[in-house]
Amino acid sequence: MSEQKKSSRRNFLKGSTAAVTGAALAGGLNVARTAHAQGGDKLRAVLIGCGGRGNGAAGNLLGSCENTELVAVADAFEDRAKGAAGRYKVPQERTFFGFDAYKKAIAVDCDMVILATPPGFRPIHYAAAIEAGKHVFMEKPCCTDAPGFNKLMEANKMADEKNLKVGVGLQRRHQAGYIQGIKEIHDGKYGDLICLRAYWNGGGVWVRGRKPEQTEMEYQMRNWYYFVWLCGDNICEQHVHNLDVVNWAKGAHPVEANAMGGREVRKGKDHGQIFDHHFVEFTYEDGSKMYSQCRHIRGCWNSVSEGVHGTKGAGGTTARVARGNNPYNQEHIDLVAAIRGNKKYNEGWYGATSSMTAVLGRMASYSGQRITWADAIAKGKAEVPYDKDLTMQSTPPVVPDEKGNYPVAVPGASKPF
Repeated sequence: MSEQKKSSRRNFLKGSTAAVTGAALAGGLNVARTAHAQGGDKLRAVLIGCGGRGNGAAGNLLGSCENTELVAVADAFEDRAKGAAGRYKVPQERTFFGFDAYKKAIAVDCDMVILATPPGFRPIHYAAAIEAGKHVFMEKPCCTDAPGFNKLMEANKMADEKNLKVGVGLQRRHQAGYIQGIKEIHDGKYGDLICLRAYWNGGGVWVRGRKPEQTEMEYQMRNWYYFVWLCGDNICEQHVHNLDVVNWAKGAHPVEANAMGGREVRKGKDHGQIFDHHFVEFTYEDGSKMYSQCRHIRGCWNSVSEGVHGTKGAGGTTARVARGNNPYNQEHIDLVAAIRGNKKYNEGWYGATSSMTAVLGRMASYSGQRITWADAIAKGKAEVPYDKDLTMQSTPPVVPDEKGNYPVAVPGASKPF
């Protein structure tokens, strides 16, 4: 694949031997609640998580779907919540902040909840929204550990039972190029799939310096990308997109993984706990393999792409910018259409399994052990303190040592369970 110099969630480059370049379901398969927002009724949404992705998702909804409005916002931080409230003209009485702000937002009279907080909180917030009878759009990844995955699966069952519609921010499933490429795979163009490849190799993301007045919890929340309990590592936060495409191509999730990884360049105190590279060999039930790379190191070969090789052969890979419809708008268009048309729609199932695929890869990378899917979901430890009510004064699940360094996994020494 040709080198890609820039990649981001909004400007990604795709390549694959199967020409899997592109898009996700332009409409079609999901579920809707009958009580609200039917037909021409105004759809009322609340936003939980008012950072860049949350504001982006709210903008996509409001800009692409007619007769929608944002009626409440919530964030752990006051400045973020008030900033979003000003942007979307949400009144003060429906502007909530603090760790329990999500409960207040969900309690507002609304039809739909947008979840865009750091992903460690996703299983808790998703379950609360479904229990309250709300349709949901949640950003990826949907969990950062195995207990979170199990919570997601229970909430997915509840969503189906309540006829609620669930969208997930794996936007490639809503872009025409990907849809066409996956259709060709499923129609047998490349025969039986033997080997698949997935890449998210780039230079890394932002670092936000520590401020003297911050508590340890506030510092970690502001720098959530670098802490496993909040982010899940870059294999979860970014590479989940590529892993999801491969799972989509296979129509399955892996049953085991072995991996290697570590910190070579991005290993300062401000890089928290996460690795700057992972390589994972995933195995599917039929014995086929997915070879997965993700890296945060500048000056290296970069690619954000997927590829497949089948029994009917595979040619060279061509990387190109994905074109066609805007998938960030389309994923909201499809969800709203399902809500208003009362069509079956629950992307939470593949959102959960693709997120857990990333968690499985991280567990294998951190430990250096071969780990099965069954063991991972049954015995995987909780990174998130699900049973605690947190505040900015709470002690986070991980803290730095006396030199300011955070605990980092050591393959061969760190235990997976």
